[in-house]
Amino acid sequence: MGYTTWGCIDLVSASTAELKKRYGFIYVDRNDDGSGTLNRYKKKSFYWYKDVIATNGESLKA
Repeated sequence: MGYTTWGCIDLVSASTAELKKRYGFIYVDRNDDGSGTLNRYKKKSFYWYKDVIATNGESLKA
């Protein structure tokens, strides 16, 4: 089984040009109106995926 990510950072939706839905592992401080600092913050999912990679998927076995 393999895992593929959509994108590593939050990105603008290609179909709606919105940032409402945030799919990345890294949060980007930017709003739909263009405001924000553009600072980036690692989400919990960043660390989860990092662990999956480091253990070659072994961490997924329950």
